[in-house]
Amino acid sequence: MKALALFSGGLDSMLAMKLITSQGIEVKALNINIGFGSRSDKSEDMKRRAALVGADFEMIDVRNAYLQKVLFNPQYGYGKHFNPCIDCHAFMFKTALSMLEAEKADFIITGEVLGQRPMSQRSDAMAKVKRLADDEEDLILRPMCAKNLPETKPERLGWVDRNKLEGISGRSRKRQLELAAQFGLEDFESPGGGCLLTLDSFAKKIKDFKEFDQNMQVNDAQLLKYGRHLRLPNGAKMIVGRNELENQLLRGLKTDKYEEIKLGELIGAYSLVDQNISKEDLNLALKIALTYTKADPNKSYELSFKDELFTQSPFENKEHLSEFFIS
Repeated sequence: MKALALFSGGLDSMLAMKLITSQGIEVKALNINIGFGSRSDKSEDMKRRAALVGADFEMIDVRNAYLQKVLFNPQYGYGKHFNPCIDCHAFMFKTALSMLEAEKADFIITGEVLGQRPMSQRSDAMAKVKRLADDEEDLILRPMCAKNLPETKPERLGWVDRNKLEGISGRSRKRQLELAAQFGLEDFESPGGGCLLTLDSFAKKIKDFKEFDQNMQVNDAQLLKYGRHLRLPNGAKMIVGRNELENQLLRGLKTDKYEEIKLGELIGAYSLVDQNISKEDLNLALKIALTYTKADPNKSYELSFKDELFTQSPFENKEHLSEFFIS
């Protein structure tokens, strides 16, 4: 027997895998990368944590398909912010189910706990996920709360011993921490806050993007994770790095929609603006870019944009720039 596990890197999914590997069943952990799970690459952490519970690991990149099929047209709508949790879970399950044959695996597991998440982990929501994922063979098993749910095919056919699964419900972490101690697990991610789509500030950036551009690509979505995002008076978008790490990330994610404002000999934040920015917005963007350097507000400096030279001076302070921030 072999199971494919949806793996977020957290304790619940680690424990779910341990409950299955403890029954002598091979498990492969799949991190279904939709592009909004984290601002940093945690693949090495996930690989290490999967190994701790006896599982292999693979990250599956579905970012483009997720943007095209799920994020902007969810059948079951959004949560509090821009999080289509039911459709998202179904999409992940459907992706994993489609891999069963190639992986020579028999069923799917997940670390979900009944009642832990308000939108996607209610019993009725789980039923919707099952239908939307086309789990016609009843192959989705939730080891952490299995005893609170109807038996699945892996349980009915004896592939998995239901008696060795859990019946956890609610938001308390007490039983999970007991199991972690029992299994000797100390390396796991803190719970909560894993999906950027559940954050109000990030949701506002997505809504703003879609208002001005209906064609979000993978790198567009990744750019939303880093830097200060500004919308200028005539509609141009500006992104300004917060630190050297973000400057590097923004350089790597730059698309042909944006052009860099080059600071000449000045040292400061990396700044991107819309390729087709208006003259008025560009003058403002140049001043903003200079303001995020150590430039003297009483002096003028030479900058370049699309190989054209401009002379501009910075604002005296950043206080009034807040009106342009998307937040």
